[in-house]
Amino acid sequence: MERPAWAPRSIDISVPSVSRIYDYYLGGSHNFEVDREAARRAMEFMPGLPKTMQANRAFLRRAVRFAAQEGITQFLDIGSGIPTYGNVHEVAQSAVPGARVVYVDHDPVAVAHSEAVLAGNDDAGVAAADLRKPQEILDSPEVRRLIDLNRPVALLLVAILHFVEDADDPYGAVAELRDAFAPGSMLILTHASYEGIPVSAERAEGAMDVYKDIRNPLIMRSRDEIARFFEGYDMVEPGLVTLPLWRPESAPEDEDPFAFSGYAGVGRTA
Repeated sequence: MERPAWAPRSIDISVPSVSRIYDYYLGGSHNFEVDREAARRAMEFMPGLPKTMQANRAFLRRAVRFAAQEGITQFLDIGSGIPTYGNVHEVAQSAVPGARVVYVDHDPVAVAHSEAVLAGNDDAGVAAADLRKPQEILDSPEVRRLIDLNRPVALLLVAILHFVEDADDPYGAVAELRDAFAPGSMLILTHASYEGIPVSAERAEGAMDVYKDIRNPLIMRSRDEIARFFEGYDMVEPGLVTLPLWRPESAPEDEDPFAFSGYAGVGRTA
């Protein structure tokens, strides 16, 4: 397999990547046949997966605009993935010129592309780090350069926590980040769940098996389990809801049924 110029030498292009599979679902071009094959296998069980990912991105943009309107000017996007249309810095800096954004990912492809996209943008940066190690994120040079922890921060955990197993204490990681931020900070979160998926549990499980096969199991949590991530936050209306129902800009009834496959919410500390 020929390695394209955009693929860092350090990555194994024969192994599927969650970030590149997500990129494929969104119609991106930074993926390989091995990623597309894994995506197609998952879509045999859940053909609407691209609609789910698009709903995630649409929520992210709405939530970032909301945070900016509420006076937030700092954004920390963990598990940011490969840059695509409507990135956080584009939305935030359009709403608030000078807004500061740091993307965080442990995938070398995602980091390399973020660096390329952000070249020349002094108010945005990228850090190679892992959500499971919050202190490493907080201590990273780009976070220290761009994020003032004495002022409110919007923490984005969009479509990432369902890749963190309970054994790695995702609740503890989220709480550690919450406690590092100033009062008035926000948590912007989405998470996959079996609740709302418009196929049988057996078919959904088939898609989950694809992620197990590539050693990135997707952990489906219930609404109550997802709500626990917001401990210490006051929920913003309309609370924790399916993706299209969070402050929609178009009629939710026009959405594809797969767009409702997951929960979204925004919380704010007092």
